[in-house]
Amino acid sequence: MPKNEYLCTYIEQKSKAISACKDTPKMNSITQRKVQTFIDERQLLKAGDLVVVGVSGGTDSVALLHILDSLRYKCIVAHCNFHLRMDDSLRDELFVRNLAKTRNLEFHSIDFKTVEYSKQHGISVEMAARELRYEWFYQLLEKTGAQAIAIAHHADDSIETVLMNLVRGTSLKGLTGIPARNRQVVRPLLCLTRDEIENYLREQHLEHVEDTTNAENDYQRNKFRNEVIPLLEKINPAVRSALYSNLEHFEGNFAIYQQAIEQIKNKVSCEAGGTIVIDIANLKQQIHARTVLFELLSAYGFNPAVIGQVYEQLDADPGKTFLSPAYRLVKDRNVLIVSKLNSDSNETAEIGEHDLQINYPLCLKVNKFAKTSGFNVSKSKDCVHFDARKLVFPLTIRHWQEGDYFFPFGMKQRKKLSDYFIDRKFSLVDKEECWLLVSGDDIVWIVGERTDDRFKITEQTSEIVEFRIEKDK
Repeated sequence: MPKNEYLCTYIEQKSKAISACKDTPKMNSITQRKVQTFIDERQLLKAGDLVVVGVSGGTDSVALLHILDSLRYKCIVAHCNFHLRMDDSLRDELFVRNLAKTRNLEFHSIDFKTVEYSKQHGISVEMAARELRYEWFYQLLEKTGAQAIAIAHHADDSIETVLMNLVRGTSLKGLTGIPARNRQVVRPLLCLTRDEIENYLREQHLEHVEDTTNAENDYQRNKFRNEVIPLLEKINPAVRSALYSNLEHFEGNFAIYQQAIEQIKNKVSCEAGGTIVIDIANLKQQIHARTVLFELLSAYGFNPAVIGQVYEQLDADPGKTFLSPAYRLVKDRNVLIVSKLNSDSNETAEIGEHDLQINYPLCLKVNKFAKTSGFNVSKSKDCVHFDARKLVFPLTIRHWQEGDYFFPFGMKQRKKLSDYFIDRKFSLVDKEECWLLVSGDDIVWIVGERTDDRFKITEQTSEIVEFRIEKDK
């Protein structure tokens, strides 16, 4: 996009203003000390850290950059041009570029086709801009070796977030507002209100550019900012101060709540091999068991409506199944079992006659040797032996299917696998995760469970095939 005369003149004027105040020695302002205290208390940054600072050119991000730079953090200026506001988008980029130059700071910018991206992914323009922005920030973090990404969210943003969460429906965590840290993203200005930031810019004589979309009501957040909160202020003129004070209380309450929830989780549930087991009797003994169940299951993508259904089925017959996008919950006899969804229940693998090992879908070592007079058949469920002559290669590894049967070792009558699973009290998850070693159409081994009597070692056996489960692989 070519630079037009208007933009060049505009930036030149802004440049002179920035340069004029560049060396103004106001390094010990109350606002800077307040931000430094907030950073130290939350351990957001360490002295001298290299920080990628997201700068749009607006009030908040200009204040953020000036404060961090004044506090002697090593700042890298990062600007995203989303090309959403015609000439204003180019104006903002040129302004931020010049701002970085006048402060002798490293500058990076990127252009996004935001509208096109939003249509391709079926998301709002606002969400598209967010995804594009953070993905690039993390790429820049890795490229520069910076310790953190600083974003200019402030106290009013956090208040708006809480109100939006309340309207949508939220847990206690949703009442704590925007987190000061999320992975490597830090928000040092959450201790400041919008008024404090604007006052800081006036005190420091800092220029910025106006984002005209902030005055519009196209986005949900702006509706809260420009309509809902002003309406609340008619009821209580100090509503912003009250809400911010509540945020601080909620954050402390949530920290205590979270600690208690973790202790309860350890009492009522356990995890093994990626499967979570929740003891129903123990769960029901807890104060407000429904809330405990919500905290247990929401971490695995179960929404509140489904969690409510699970709670209502705690005393129901076993077998009921509930799904989240990535997990399955099965109501068993006395427990709830949560496990990852099996991406392909029809997956199979073959073991050739000369294969010594397979590594997928499970790890098995294969060994073939001649039978000797002193040979003893393994009694371990993880290491089994068969008569080589009775096996028809290639063997198949697969999941169980309805109608499968085998002859359990030591028995002369066949048994349906479904009946065997009932006898062994297999849950639905256990059955789905069970693997079978099959020769032709005959089951040789319920892997890790029991072998078939038809393939056992006898006096006539001359050659043996050994299968060993490698659990550490």
